[in-house]
Amino acid sequence: MPRSRDYEESLREDLTDPTEAAAYLTACVEEGPEVFLLGLRDVAKARGGMSKLAAETQLTRDTLYKLMSEDGNPTLESLSDVLAALGVQLQFVATERVAS
Repeated sequence: MPRSRDYEESLREDLTDPTEAAAYLTACVEEGPEVFLLGLRDVAKARGGMSKLAAETQLTRDTLYKLMSEDGNPTLESLSDVLAALGVQLQFVATERVAS
């Protein structure tokens, strides 16, 4: 019988791939801002942790932790910097047009 893998270990391994990370973050953002910020923390951990991310974004670790907290409210600029360092980018898609 094959040995089962720890979910978090498996997730971290998957999130090292930018394509997987982008899909994961897309699913997270569809669930809401709090879930998105949690997903962003997951991707940051998988890609080397907050210290590495801080060095790559020129943001402090403290700022990153606040930005990704449950009450985090990142600016578009800081979010773009973080996403770029993680190898993903924002993408906008059209939604169904609402009748006026």
